[in-house]
Amino acid sequence: MSRSEAESSMEGPRRSMAGDGAFQALLMQPSPAVAARLYEELGGSQRERLQKEATQAAVEERQRLAEVLRQARDFSGAARLLDGCGAAALVAELYVQGGRYVDAAEAYLRAGEVERAAAAFERGGAMERALEVYRGLGAREAMAQCLVRLGRPYEAAQLYRELGQPHAEVEALGGVPTGDARHLEAVLRMCKLLDAEGFTRRALSLLADTMRGSETARGDPALAAEKARLLRRLGMDAEAEAVIARLPSSAAAPESDGYHYLKAIPIFGELSLDDMKDLYRVARQVLIPSGAVLLEKGTPGSGLLVLLEGAVDVFSGPEPDARQLNTLGPGAYLGEISLVQDAPVSAHVRARTSVRALRITRAGFQHYLDTHEAAALRIFRLFTHNLAARVRALST
Repeated sequence: MSRSEAESSMEGPRRSMAGDGAFQALLMQPSPAVAARLYEELGGSQRERLQKEATQAAVEERQRLAEVLRQARDFSGAARLLDGCGAAALVAELYVQGGRYVDAAEAYLRAGEVERAAAAFERGGAMERALEVYRGLGAREAMAQCLVRLGRPYEAAQLYRELGQPHAEVEALGGVPTGDARHLEAVLRMCKLLDAEGFTRRALSLLADTMRGSETARGDPALAAEKARLLRRLGMDAEAEAVIARLPSSAAAPESDGYHYLKAIPIFGELSLDDMKDLYRVARQVLIPSGAVLLEKGTPGSGLLVLLEGAVDVFSGPEPDARQLNTLGPGAYLGEISLVQDAPVSAHVRARTSVRALRITRAGFQHYLDTHEAAALRIFRLFTHNLAARVRALST
């Protein structure tokens, strides 16, 4: 048959397609390829009317028309026709071909292909839905990636920390904006991670840039203490001493009552507001004079100390020539492991200045656990996760 003859043979079907009954007219064509060609020539409103008519048809007819639409490359239209026909996986694939990723994700969920659904939600930009599905799967790394894309880098960093991925944690923390209330906390954590990875000078440079650009950062005792520690690590003891000398010894800390410092400790990260307030009521403020020993290496741990004012030095042991490991300021905490584990203190800590701190004794904490069952389960679960992360960090 010549081209002109073929065109002539199409005139009758074209006239049938122009009015009502276009759906049946397509099904009467000798092959899906011929029907697809006729369908391609329809206008948008005609195709929409045809598909609406087809939704009232029997499943077998819808399947036949879906094959026509697939050959015409109207993949989304074919997917809509097959939706509800018991072919969810095929519907999802057709939606993917049509670039309708969120619709594809919903179809994947109906098909039980949850991982592919999460990926399709993410690909379609439905990040909250993707995050929800990844959370259900327990896919924490994928959750962290979603959180970064959602502009929630601090939460992403917390997940990377649990996963023992310091490089990814640093990258996520670097996305915490300067206007965020947790920006300085993020900088402090980045410095510790970079130093632990051998990038001490880079950590010091980051800290110096942060303090140079913010009055709040310059007055933050925890950042000053970290700067002194990094300087000492680089053998710059005189500069470290000058920084420590400028630390406030009696000025009120940013969180002078200590509640938010206590709340920030990782093992308390899932406590409800009421449980957190009850725990805070267990704590007592203590004053420690300059030069006093807060923790003695090798002795049984006595509980948790959260620094509110002043600074302490951490040494490898009690000997006069013991190596100094760190200098800590307000917001730092000591002895949290002794709250849930009967183990000797692993370092020797002495007050560099007079110190005001919150103390939770082991006995007081045990009573709290005995009377707060849900909180106890959350604390022990996070303690186990954090301990596992420390073991992984030591083994790499």
